[in-house]
Amino acid sequence: MKFEAIERFIMHLHPKKVSVQSIAFNRTFGLGGINALLFVILAITGILLRFSYVPTVEGAYDSIQYLENEVLFGRWLRNIHHFSAHLMVFTSFLHLVRVYYSHSLYRKRAKNWIYGLILFLMVLFFNFTGYLLPWDQLAYWAVTVMTQLVEYIPFVGKAMAQALRGADTINGHTLLNFYNLHTSLLPIAMLVFMSLHFWLVRMAGGVATPAGVQREMVDTRKSLVPREALVAMIVIAALVLVSAVFNAPLEEQANPAVSPNPNKAPWYFLGAQELLLHLDPLFSAFIVPMLVTVLFFALPYFKYDQINSGVWFHSERGKILTIESSVFAFVYTFALILLMDYVLKTAMSGLPVWFAGGVIPVLLYVLPFAAFIFYKNKKQQLQTAELFQIIVSSVLTSYIVMMLVSQFLRGEGMKLFV
Repeated sequence: MKFEAIERFIMHLHPKKVSVQSIAFNRTFGLGGINALLFVILAITGILLRFSYVPTVEGAYDSIQYLENEVLFGRWLRNIHHFSAHLMVFTSFLHLVRVYYSHSLYRKRAKNWIYGLILFLMVLFFNFTGYLLPWDQLAYWAVTVMTQLVEYIPFVGKAMAQALRGADTINGHTLLNFYNLHTSLLPIAMLVFMSLHFWLVRMAGGVATPAGVQREMVDTRKSLVPREALVAMIVIAALVLVSAVFNAPLEEQANPAVSPNPNKAPWYFLGAQELLLHLDPLFSAFIVPMLVTVLFFALPYFKYDQINSGVWFHSERGKILTIESSVFAFVYTFALILLMDYVLKTAMSGLPVWFAGGVIPVLLYVLPFAAFIFYKNKKQQLQTAELFQIIVSSVLTSYIVMMLVSQFLRGEGMKLFV
């Protein structure tokens, strides 16, 4: 009887029949299902962790130590929660990338792309709020960096940072704010938006597949559910193994008087921190992030001359353009970082801040890519979808480069090793 109830619940999430083409592993890589599974794992482990955690400045760090050293399987449980959270950031990003490059965001799927972007932002905020809870040096100063970045947003930044912290600095009010957001409001919001997201996938007819392909329909129970179960078992086994071998970080208890050097944001926000090193705060914390956010939310609504829904990279030429633009962005972004650090900062020291830290770096980044697009368009007469693939690929690759540079190539005082 219990198994029948589980089966009914699973089948409620799926249509009775699905096409063979839509359930091929290289169509979705199971990323949507993996994210749903990780949310369930995080919910279960999070509830169990609440039994030991004390959300106060005096008790938070000691409760984590008690959990790891005194509670049966406590360290292992925290490790699973920690690695699941970080994996969810990674798989959510890959899921968005997969949807975009398989052209599954247009027409009737446009609304679901918006919900997907909102969910991704919520996953980032989910991780961010949970980052502070151990109340160690790593957590305290990483959150300090991020809330300081928020302050640079014009007009509302200081008020937003104040609301997040609950005070002028990170303290017990901040910890309680983050704890309540992380364990109550955000899980409820995630559940609502995930439900809408899955429902809209059903309404759109399931996973997008190329037009004109003969759709062979098969029974969901025999074809899709076993594959989902296999992927789920692999993910769970991997998490169990990694959590048994590696431990979630826990440094010394948070000390507001001693700042680590270097002081870095969480890894998924390191690109934003790297941007702050090169641009005036108005540009790095507001103008550039806002333009990128608007671009991604507007992607389904631009006027396209042709949409190949379900076709990877729009076409074979689109695939080549994506690779070329990604390679160009990787090399040029790294070169520009070196140029900014070792040459331009000194050369532009006498110029106005908004010009030296805003206009010039932005132009140095935008103009070469504009020239690259102009050259490709003149040579190959790009379609609109291919044009935006170049732009999106360049933006994503540039952020990844900045994140990697900040993570692995910056040491004390955030100075480059190279």
